[in-house]
Amino acid sequence: MQRVFAVFAKSDYAKYPFLKAAARYMRIPDLGIRDLMDPELKPVLERARERLEEAILSTYVCRDPKEGMKKDDIELLSFLAAMLLSVATQNSFIKKRYALAEANGAYEELQKEPKERVLEFARNYKWKLSLNTQAPDIPYEFELSFVDYLRNATQLREREWKLVNRPLTNGKAYLSQNSVVRLLKEEVRRDIETRLEVEDLPSFPPEIAEIAEGMKKLSAEMIGEAKMEGFPKTVVQQAFPPCINALYQAFSSGRHLSHIGRFTLTSFLINVGMPTETVIGLFRSISDYDERMTRYQVEHIAGDKGSRTRYTPPSCDTLRTHSVCTNPDDLCIGIRHPLNYYRRRTSLR
Repeated sequence: MQRVFAVFAKSDYAKYPFLKAAARYMRIPDLGIRDLMDPELKPVLERARERLEEAILSTYVCRDPKEGMKKDDIELLSFLAAMLLSVATQNSFIKKRYALAEANGAYEELQKEPKERVLEFARNYKWKLSLNTQAPDIPYEFELSFVDYLRNATQLREREWKLVNRPLTNGKAYLSQNSVVRLLKEEVRRDIETRLEVEDLPSFPPEIAEIAEGMKKLSAEMIGEAKMEGFPKTVVQQAFPPCINALYQAFSSGRHLSHIGRFTLTSFLINVGMPTETVIGLFRSISDYDERMTRYQVEHIAGDKGSRTRYTPPSCDTLRTHSVCTNPDDLCIGIRHPLNYYRRRTSLR
């Protein structure tokens, strides 16, 4: 039997650099603005800029797939640097966007972790979470203090998160691993948002101020006058990445798509500005089309219903894992997210 190690190593903290215990592995645990001007930390600053740009463009921060001690150091320090850059923007949209993006990245990683690692992660936030060993008749893997549950489920509007719809005994709510991870995502988002609320701002070096201004300009382009998270006001199909174009062509011709294929295409089209009604209309060519269910799912992904959070497509790594990545072209090299591809392609037009 394979042994599962619950204790996190340095490489794990590189995936979850916001955890308190990650500081012990950082070469500069109290990284400051002036430290970023050190030429040796240039890779850290570049990765921090990348983290923040990814957050603004796609509400997602990719975990760097490259391995090695140096890469772990860069991932750990670049999180702190990205936090400093977020503060330097003095922009509430960017700060909230960055907190959500880091939480989204953690959510995707935690879904792949064994139960013991999820428990270890939850300990960082002092959750009263344990495996369900006392109620074998309840078919859920975890039991969580209802106080921890309520604190994180408050912002989730779907009916399933109402406490009355959860098994509850002796002050504990019973949850699947996926539900626990979803609540942990809320904890991470709120924690990072709180840490980004800095009242006494330091003076920022010109290089940092310049990056911050660039991030503000990028976010302004994202919001636009219509306050939508699209790119051009008109959807440019010629700028779709190969994977999305293949999904779109298959869907338009009525061919079946996997669940992740449907979600990827729907979330991509919503994020690049296609109206919700138009996206719903695409489903009418599918043999299992159901008007009520389709409308609910698309509006949920668009953030019009439920948690009011607009979902973004999975990262390129995830699409490759699920064999959704199709015929990558030269522009795909170095691209980590389909929305980044679209933005670059539209900027070249």
